[in-house]
Amino acid sequence: MDSLQILPPLSTLSTSVTSALNDKLGTNEDLTQAAGVAAEFLTQCDDLERILVHLSSTLESSLASYASFSNRIGGLFTHVNSKLTDLGSSVCSRSSVSAGEGLGEELPSLAKEVARVEAVRAYAEVASKLDNLIGDIEDAVSSTMNKKLRKDSSARNPEETRLVAIETLKQTEDLLTSVTKTRPQWVRLVSAVDHRVDRALAILRPQAIADHRALLTSFGWPPSLSNLTSSIMDTRKSSEVPNPLFTMHGDLKHRYYENFLALCRLQELQRQRKFRQLEGHNREVALHQPLWAIEELVNPVSVACQRHFSKWIDKPEFIFALVYKITRDYVDSMDELLQPLVDEAMLTGYSCREEWVSSMVTSLSTYLVKEIFPIYIGQLEEESGTGIRSQARTSWLHLIDLMVSFDKRIKSLVEQSGILLSLLEDGTPRKISSLSVFCDRPDWLDIWAEMELDDAMEKLKPEIDDERNWTKKVQGADLSNSDDYKSPMVSSITLKCLSSLIDRCRSLPTVSLRSRFLRLTGIPVIKLFLDCLLLRCQEAEGLTALTDDDALIKVSNSINAAHCSESILKEWCEDVFFLEMGLGRGEHLGESVVEYGGSEVPIEEYGNGIFHKEIVSIEDFRKQWVEKITVVILRGFESLCRDYIKNKRQWQQTREEGVTVSKALVGALDYLQAKMSVIEENLNRLDFAGIWRSLAAGVDQLIFNGILINNVKFNDDGVVRFGYDIEVLFGVFRAWCLRPEGFFPKVSEGLKLLKMEKKQLQDGQKGGQKWMKENGIRHWSAAEVEKIVKNRVHTK
Repeated sequence: MDSLQILPPLSTLSTSVTSALNDKLGTNEDLTQAAGVAAEFLTQCDDLERILVHLSSTLESSLASYASFSNRIGGLFTHVNSKLTDLGSSVCSRSSVSAGEGLGEELPSLAKEVARVEAVRAYAEVASKLDNLIGDIEDAVSSTMNKKLRKDSSARNPEETRLVAIETLKQTEDLLTSVTKTRPQWVRLVSAVDHRVDRALAILRPQAIADHRALLTSFGWPPSLSNLTSSIMDTRKSSEVPNPLFTMHGDLKHRYYENFLALCRLQELQRQRKFRQLEGHNREVALHQPLWAIEELVNPVSVACQRHFSKWIDKPEFIFALVYKITRDYVDSMDELLQPLVDEAMLTGYSCREEWVSSMVTSLSTYLVKEIFPIYIGQLEEESGTGIRSQARTSWLHLIDLMVSFDKRIKSLVEQSGILLSLLEDGTPRKISSLSVFCDRPDWLDIWAEMELDDAMEKLKPEIDDERNWTKKVQGADLSNSDDYKSPMVSSITLKCLSSLIDRCRSLPTVSLRSRFLRLTGIPVIKLFLDCLLLRCQEAEGLTALTDDDALIKVSNSINAAHCSESILKEWCEDVFFLEMGLGRGEHLGESVVEYGGSEVPIEEYGNGIFHKEIVSIEDFRKQWVEKITVVILRGFESLCRDYIKNKRQWQQTREEGVTVSKALVGALDYLQAKMSVIEENLNRLDFAGIWRSLAAGVDQLIFNGILINNVKFNDDGVVRFGYDIEVLFGVFRAWCLRPEGFFPKVSEGLKLLKMEKKQLQDGQKGGQKWMKENGIRHWSAAEVEKIVKNRVHTK
């Protein structure tokens, strides 16, 4: 009995020891294992002793380092005090003048020395503080790796210790940021600290991710996909798979939240460090990374999905349906459970909903790039050798349809958060679009554009060749202002074809891709339409030289189609969708783009819009043929009134009673009125207005040159006859304007001169330009007025 050791009284034991003994020795049977318990306690004591020795040595070295800094600073201050003492004695022993000169010589060196001492003191203080922080970080990292507790910690688990290490890292980063801004010359100190922090992070982040993955596995993530796939295969089934993020509870839930929070804080810390280290560089390239914690949720889901994807190569609609269902079913838990943790970690610029959606879409896009598109490319290459491209082309376009539909549904999921995609930055539209596969493979975009163009041309060419579409007019509901343009149905068909191509490219995530797609598809469609318009007009001109009414109607319809298309294209190009393309091209000046047909054109030549060049071509075509119609009608009018113009003697003959208009002019006016009636009925009112105004100007010049200043003498009866003729001419044009005389300025002023009294005309010869201005003669020169005055014969 004497050899047995007696336990100390219970009152002398600490609470933690008493609790440990109660846990280990709760029953009589546990007493048989007392020796093992004692050995375990001894082992733990030894471990704690070793940790204590390590900490003591670390503390001792830190104190020694700090003491050496303190001794250096003390020596510097002693040196300064001795300098000040010497300076005081020197001042007392000198005269006032010499004292002033000595003080002036000593003060600069003294100030420089004091500044140096202050810099050394500040450096030592910051270095000591950083050394202590780094030591705490390394101890915390070591503790989390060994799953042991620090001496000064009270029952912390590894997650809590990791959070302490992250908080210390945050303090270190704040201090480094301050040093970088205030003491940029301390580059080596910052570099040394960054090196030690990088080593700590190289251990801390992988360990946190490993713990995160273990926690995900422990509460059943990823969820079972078997029920989801069966419900997709059989649309009549509808199964709800429990969400493990909602079903986890207790300690497991608390540990997961702590680990998620630690990952977010680590990422925010890493973002701040990159922001500081990339000062003066393009920081946006490296700052925004996917959310690490969300990536860890998506990766196992993606791996599980791909086992099903491999069975659906020929049924890609199942792939998109599965990805969308998983994305939709778990997106709400991102907002409700995980977003508060991201906000608590102060990880700015991140939305769990967007990160979940974009990561799922990225995993799908990666699979499409690696597995689906290469198969379709191979099929296209095989069929190109045989000359049959129907099946591969159909499969490709079907896949694009699925991608466009999928992107629209995904976009709606993101916008349910209440933020429009147009307000988001950091390339969000690209991250949530499966069509982003074309960003890195523009050659695939070219293949798609070629297919879309071929498909559009196959549908459009029969419609263009159908003569009924050139005679049937567009109804007012089909196009805006269609009543003004009197456009044939073919213009509506072409614009709808072009609109469908524009809608297809709206889903592309970047402006450059949309611009490239439209250059390869939309511009060739416009050129085809313009070529058809030109060909029809040239055929009409070649058959009858536009003297036949049917030819005029054919050309008028083409002009109407061109004017309507021009107006609609200009209206489209004012939309933000097209304005962005114009702004985007400004960032790539000097590049060239491949036009339809293979020619390269500098990108700055596209003007203010992607269709600018085509709009100018349509406008030039319209103006050219409007001018041709005007010339043809004016030439016909001139040939019919040639005798009327050449008959100079008629203006000196006595006027017959009851005759109001010259017979030689009647036929020409009938011709003019008949042609203009045809044009007015078939041509749009805007171009018709241009034609009759041009005709008025041409007739005005014709009568001015052929009669008024052609040495023709007018007597009083001739002036009256000429006035009747001009009034009838004005009557023809009065159907289109209220004051036609305003469009015949030379003829109107010439008639006014002819009607003036002899004395008034003689005054005009003396008055010159002043008299002409006072009498409203603005389109005649003084020499021309003098000529008509000489040819005026006053018989009364």
